[in-house]
Order: sequence, then structure tokens, then C-alpha cells
Amino acid sequence: MRVTRAAEYKSMPWKNGGGVTTEIAISPAHAGLDDFDWRVSMACIEGSGPFSQFAGIDRTLAVLEGEGIVLDIAGHPPASVTRATAPLSFPADVRTAATLIGGPITDLNVMTRRSRMMHSVERLVISAPVEIRTEARATLILCLSGEVVIAGADPVRLGPLDTLQAGPGTAGVHVQPTRDTTLFVIRIDGISGND
Repeated sequence: MRVTRAAEYKSMPWKNGGGVTTEIAISPAHAGLDDFDWRVSMACIEGSGPFSQFAGIDRTLAVLEGEGIVLDIAGHPPASVTRATAPLSFPADVRTAATLIGGPITDLNVMTRRSRMMHSVERLVISAPVEIRTEARATLILCLSGEVVIAGADPVRLGPLDTLQAGPGTAGVHVQPTRDTTLFVIRIDGISGND
């Protein structure tokens, strides 16, 4: 298991130059925006406008802060994403435009290369201990608010925006919140034939 603290994340320009993204994790390590297998990041969206396009990539977006966003994804009706809605998955290689609902937001972006990888994103609000399954090739637990302790021989504490990454060598992790806590659990696996 590996823990990355919020202060350790790397910031860089958006692919389309329209803002700044904060990279939480990427595989393979040191991959660029055109050759990653998977990538997890956060971004502050301060104005309405087009999203960057990524050829061959599937994407899931969740709102971490702010009122929310309406996405106009080519071929689909407009979709609202807020802190209360489920994360929204869509292809990252189609024309997508965003309209802010009520001011800037911070979002979570998970992207995987469609030919090799797949992912899921789950929001958990917990006030009691839980066991989170980690059989996927990579499982990331992002602590959005509150604090949790990951049990083990050497317990690990996650604060706001810290991330724990576990590989398939562990069946699960025991998570103990110190108060009401919101987590995002991201699971990434290879597609059939690419495991």
C-alpha cells in the first residue's frame, strides 16, 4: 500500500490550456497525457467551456466542491453532476462542453485507456468502520472530508485529500473514520486479455 499526501500531488496545465489540473496518480509512472494507461486527478473549473478531448479514453467525473456542473456530451442529453449525484462516466474522446451551475467547482477525474483498462468510481459516506475490497489491479481511496485510520500492523491516517493506493496483493482494507467522512473509492482493472 502507498499513501500520497495532498501536498505531494503534481499540478500541470490542462491539455487544452484552459486551466490547471492536480495529478493524484498515473500509470505507468511518469507517463504523459497521451500515453497513460490510467490517471486520477482533480481540477478547479472556474468558467464554462469545452473539455479537453483524450483519444481512446473513458472518463468518470465527480464534483468535490461547489454547486455542480452541467455536461453537454455529444450524442447525449445534458447531464447535471453535483456533490449529491453519482459520479458520471462518459467517453473522453467526444465533444464535451461544461456549464457551471453556480460558480467554480473542484472535480475528480478518473481516466482509463479503453483498449487496456476499465474503472469504477464510488462515493462512500461513512460514520462507522467499513471493509473496502481491494482485489482490483489498483484501488485508490481518496479521503475527501474528515479523517480515517487504515488498520494494520502500522496504522495509517488519511486526512482531507490524502490518497491510499492498494494493489491486488491485499483482499481488503479496514477503514475506521474518526468522524463522519466522505471517501471516493476508485477501482482500476485490465480488460479481458490485458490482465
